[in-house]
Amino acid sequence: MIVRIDPSSPVPPFEQVRSGIAERINDGRLAVGAKLPTVRALAADLGIAPNTIARAYRELEEAGLIETRGRAGSFVGAGGEQSRQRAREAAAAYADTVHRLGIDPAEALAIVRAALEA
Repeated sequence: MIVRIDPSSPVPPFEQVRSGIAERINDGRLAVGAKLPTVRALAADLGIAPNTIARAYRELEEAGLIETRGRAGSFVGAGGEQSRQRAREAAAAYADTVHRLGIDPAEALAIVRAALEA
């Protein structure tokens, strides 16, 4: 199965689907060009409403991670690699900023951890 839903999680199902697929794209488990299940098929597999999957797919498409090609379906786009590159660039800019501010590396990492957990 492409993603799993935890019904006891406080995270909404569409976000579990969106983040689960995004994670698999970004770490390479879903390769560029891979065809995703249809909205209805994935909804049936997960036992959730098709609109939930459609919302997750829309957000993934807006982020550039997937492409929808009409009746041909949805496919993994090249956005995963672009996302990693943007993250590397942001990290380099942050490192430069904290270095110029004289912030200790351990404190800089703590700031990042707090931001990621917020």
